[in-house]
Amino acid sequence: MQQEHGKGVPPAWNSIAVLRGLSPSDAVQAATRAWDAGVRHVEVTIETPAAVPTLAAVARAASDRGAAVGAGTVTSIEQLDAAAAAEASFTVSPGLDERVVRESIRRGLPHLPGVSTAGDILRAKGLGLTWVKAFPASLLGTEWVKAMKGPFPDVKFVATGGMRVATAQTYLEDGVSVVGLSAEFASDKGAEAVKNLLVTSAAS
Repeated sequence: MQQEHGKGVPPAWNSIAVLRGLSPSDAVQAATRAWDAGVRHVEVTIETPAAVPTLAAVARAASDRGAAVGAGTVTSIEQLDAAAAAEASFTVSPGLDERVVRESIRRGLPHLPGVSTAGDILRAKGLGLTWVKAFPASLLGTEWVKAMKGPFPDVKFVATGGMRVATAQTYLEDGVSVVGLSAEFASDKGAEAVKNLLVTSAAS
């Protein structure tokens, strides 16, 4: 996920597929549904070493489609090593660890840190980041996003954690640039709902 992407960019960038706890084959299938629906970015979480082969499998599948696959739940340098070895295109964390941010950037991997306070956002900006992850977004809510956009109009928010396609459009309208969706990609019907969301976002 590139730092220059922002609100108003092509609608395929308005959603990221977050894949957690899947086998390599199931994750590739879910990622394919996401790509076919028009979603450009996929995140595969690697909270345990057993998830790294899944990340690698999705990254290989993405290479022929020009899609970006990131490693999620990266909270240590060891996980960053694993993400780089699996050829992740970016890294995502549930919080903000300055060591992980600096090392990820040093390796040429854009990093998306999780934030939940104005202080977190200030620290992210101090590290040169303009994209942050509002987490958990379903608990923070759209009012939090609107409140943070006041003092931080240049910051782009990715809302993940408990997000569903039924409420995603509201978050996009209230200042979020990208919504992270997960369960929808377990079925063709869910992926179709995401495709419809992207069409709606493009029209708004």
